[in-house]
Amino acid sequence: MEEISTFVNAARLYIRMKIAEEAAVTQVAWMLLYVQGGIAEAWKDNLLNELAKEESEVESVEQLFAKIRNDFGETLEEERKIEQLRTIEQGGRTCDEYVQEFKKVARGSSYKGRPLIEEFKRGLNGAIRRKLAEAEEPPTTIREWQERVVRLDKNQRQSRAEEKVLGRNAVCPGGNMQLRGGGSLQEVHKGLR
Repeated sequence: MEEISTFVNAARLYIRMKIAEEAAVTQVAWMLLYVQGGIAEAWKDNLLNELAKEESEVESVEQLFAKIRNDFGETLEEERKIEQLRTIEQGGRTCDEYVQEFKKVARGSSYKGRPLIEEFKRGLNGAIRRKLAEAEEPPTTIREWQERVVRLDKNQRQSRAEEKVLGRNAVCPGGNMQLRGGGSLQEVHKGLR
């Protein structure tokens, strides 16, 4: 949709600067010169045939812009969202960051139910995906998957931090756990947030 808006804005500017005084049919023809490539080329040829036979509802550039938005806008945006959904991966991010990005990309993709869950799982890091898939009661909805991966990721990060602390010969004078070399367990917890 962004590309279409850019095209329409540039076309409006061109019309104002160069061909504002021309007849509507001339303005439409000029704008069609800039519709090029791929499916847009075939779309333009069909529209030109309709215009030649006087079978088209396009009588002004504003009607042309509305037709372009209608015929290409939603499809292009949905295709872009689907492509993003198929390529998004967790990588080095936390599951919380991945979930938020996934939700943003999934909005407007038309994916629902099982296909959406499969794309979500595909993008997760393998260890987390396997742990949930092998759980006694694996998640069955996208919401369950998202909530449980975030919880599991936080728990794993907490556990690794504690292992790091406890693995450094922690001592506990007076009930306040102190690390050899300075620092306390509370400081480690603060660093996780």
